[in-house]
Amino acid sequence: MNADFHIMYAMIVSVIVPVFNEVENIAQVIRAVQAVPVDKEIIVVDDGSTDGTRDVLTSISGITTIFHRKNEGKGSAIRSGLKIATGEVIIIQDADLEYSPAQYPCLLEPIHLHKTRVVYGSRILGKGEFLVLSYLANRFLTLLTNLLYSARITDMETCYKAVDARLFKELGLVSSRFEIEPEITCKILRRNESIYEVPISYHGRRKGKKIGPVDGLQAIWNLVKWKIRK
Repeated sequence: MNADFHIMYAMIVSVIVPVFNEVENIAQVIRAVQAVPVDKEIIVVDDGSTDGTRDVLTSISGITTIFHRKNEGKGSAIRSGLKIATGEVIIIQDADLEYSPAQYPCLLEPIHLHKTRVVYGSRILGKGEFLVLSYLANRFLTLLTNLLYSARITDMETCYKAVDARLFKELGLVSSRFEIEPEITCKILRRNESIYEVPISYHGRRKGKKIGPVDGLQAIWNLVKWKIRK
């Protein structure tokens, strides 16, 4: 995939970046998103940062910012971004350096070719660099997802989800924290939408915010909850 993607594919993408206390990374991440050769709007939702991230954001041009007064969670930040997104496709971008925005064209191509309305970037297919516990937890949660929803995905917890904007907004998301990931997947699968996976690179960082045991239990509960809830 090359820069011709910008010319060939007339598609406006809304990139939603939830951020909390990423003062060291956020400017670099935004520059990387801005460099991707696709028509896009960048919506950064600062979720109550206290480390100077807000000051950095106010100095960056070419982005739309939403500031939460207090930390509400990744899910809440995504939902805030969804409310104002105007693009045809929505991509979620974490505000650290684990995922490379240069991979957007690979995520968008299956949607442009009308193969699907949902594309997941699979760190498993791309042989990403995981921390051991994160890898095992993700494999278990993905297996449980496949069993409950008769699916065949490899990476349920991936950040890189490219979704048709109309579909994304119709999901009626309610989660506030990390349980937003299983909620998105469950509601997509409940609608009998196909999830198309493409391999992506991934470099899990050893420092910073990580999903803990409580988040894992919340994910399990949400996988079951959205299976039985009408």
